[in-house]
Amino acid sequence: MTYLIYAFAAVFEIAGCFAFWAWLKLEKPIGWLAPGMVSLALFAWLLTLVPSEAAGRTYAAYGGIYILASLLWLWLVEARVPDRYDVGGALICLAGASVILFGPRG
Repeated sequence: MTYLIYAFAAVFEIAGCFAFWAWLKLEKPIGWLAPGMVSLALFAWLLTLVPSEAAGRTYAAYGGIYILASLLWLWLVEARVPDRYDVGGALICLAGASVILFGPRG
Protein backbone atom coordinates (compact mmCIF):
# COMPACT_ATOMS: atom_id res chain seq x y z
CA MET A 1 0.00 0.00 0.00
CA THR A 2 2.89 2.36 0.75
CA TYR A 3 4.20 2.10 -2.80
CA LEU A 4 0.72 2.85 -4.15
CA ILE A 5 0.50 5.98 -2.00
CA TYR A 6 3.97 7.00 -3.15
CA ALA A 7 3.01 6.40 -6.80
CA PHE A 8 -0.07 8.63 -6.56
CA ALA A 9 1.88 11.24 -4.61
CA ALA A 10 4.51 11.30 -7.35
CA VAL A 11 1.93 11.80 -10.08
CA PHE A 12 0.36 14.71 -8.19
CA GLU A 13 3.72 16.28 -7.36
CA ILE A 14 5.05 16.04 -10.89
CA ALA A 15 1.79 17.27 -12.42
CA GLY A 16 1.70 20.21 -10.01
CA CYS A 17 5.30 21.15 -10.65
CA PHE A 18 4.80 20.73 -14.39
CA ALA A 19 1.90 23.20 -14.27
CA PHE A 20 4.30 25.82 -12.90
CA TRP A 21 6.96 24.79 -15.43
CA ALA A 22 4.45 25.09 -18.28
CA TRP A 23 3.34 28.53 -17.11
CA LEU A 24 6.87 29.90 -16.72
CA LYS A 25 8.84 28.05 -19.39
CA LEU A 26 6.24 27.09 -22.00
CA GLU A 27 4.21 30.30 -21.72
CA LYS A 28 0.95 28.56 -20.84
CA PRO A 29 -1.86 30.69 -19.39
CA ILE A 30 -1.78 31.58 -15.69
CA GLY A 31 -4.85 29.38 -15.25
CA TRP A 32 -2.50 26.39 -15.27
CA LEU A 33 -1.43 27.37 -11.74
CA ALA A 34 -4.76 26.63 -10.02
CA PRO A 35 -4.87 22.91 -10.84
CA GLY A 36 -1.12 22.81 -10.20
CA MET A 37 -1.60 24.07 -6.65
CA VAL A 38 -4.44 21.61 -6.02
CA SER A 39 -2.23 18.83 -7.32
CA LEU A 40 0.62 19.84 -5.00
CA ALA A 41 -1.76 19.95 -2.02
CA LEU A 42 -2.95 16.41 -2.84
CA PHE A 43 0.67 15.29 -3.06
CA ALA A 44 1.44 16.64 0.40
CA TRP A 45 -1.71 15.11 1.88
CA LEU A 46 -0.94 11.70 0.39
CA LEU A 47 2.50 11.61 2.01
CA THR A 48 0.82 11.98 5.41
CA LEU A 49 -0.93 8.64 4.78
CA VAL A 50 2.32 6.68 4.69
CA PRO A 51 2.66 4.63 7.87
CA SER A 52 5.82 6.10 9.35
CA GLU A 53 6.77 7.77 12.61
CA ALA A 54 9.12 10.28 10.97
CA ALA A 55 8.37 12.71 8.16
CA GLY A 56 12.00 12.86 7.06
CA ARG A 57 12.19 9.10 6.59
CA THR A 58 8.93 9.14 4.65
CA TYR A 59 10.24 11.87 2.35
CA ALA A 60 13.61 10.18 1.90
CA ALA A 61 12.05 6.87 0.90
CA TYR A 62 9.64 8.71 -1.41
CA GLY A 63 12.61 10.22 -3.24
CA GLY A 64 13.33 6.97 -5.08
CA ILE A 65 9.73 6.66 -6.24
CA TYR A 66 9.74 10.30 -7.33
CA ILE A 67 12.83 9.76 -9.47
CA LEU A 68 11.27 6.77 -11.22
CA ALA A 69 8.00 8.67 -11.76
CA SER A 70 9.91 11.66 -13.14
CA LEU A 71 11.59 9.46 -15.72
CA LEU A 72 8.24 7.94 -16.67
CA TRP A 73 6.89 11.50 -17.08
CA LEU A 74 9.90 12.32 -19.26
CA TRP A 75 9.08 9.36 -21.47
CA LEU A 76 5.27 9.39 -21.55
CA VAL A 77 4.46 13.10 -21.36
CA GLU A 78 7.54 14.81 -22.80
CA ALA A 79 8.19 12.05 -25.37
CA ARG A 80 11.89 11.75 -24.48
CA VAL A 81 13.16 8.24 -23.92
CA PRO A 82 15.24 7.81 -20.75
CA ASP A 83 18.75 6.57 -21.48
CA ARG A 84 20.60 3.78 -19.72
CA TYR A 85 22.06 6.19 -17.16
CA ASP A 86 18.56 7.41 -16.28
CA VAL A 87 17.36 3.83 -15.84
CA GLY A 88 20.46 2.74 -13.90
CA GLY A 89 20.26 5.76 -11.62
CA ALA A 90 16.57 5.14 -10.97
CA LEU A 91 17.25 1.52 -10.03
CA ILE A 92 19.96 2.58 -7.59
CA CYS A 93 17.59 5.13 -6.05
CA LEU A 94 14.79 2.58 -5.73
CA ALA A 95 17.15 0.21 -3.96
CA GLY A 96 18.12 2.99 -1.56
CA ALA A 97 14.49 3.94 -0.98
CA SER A 98 13.66 0.32 -0.16
CA VAL A 99 16.49 0.14 2.39
CA ILE A 100 15.22 3.33 4.04
CA LEU A 101 11.60 2.22 4.01
CA PHE A 102 11.98 -1.42 5.03
CA GLY A 103 15.20 -1.41 7.06
CA PRO A 104 14.91 -2.97 10.53
CA ARG A 105 14.55 -0.37 13.24
CA GLY A 106 15.03 -1.06 16.89
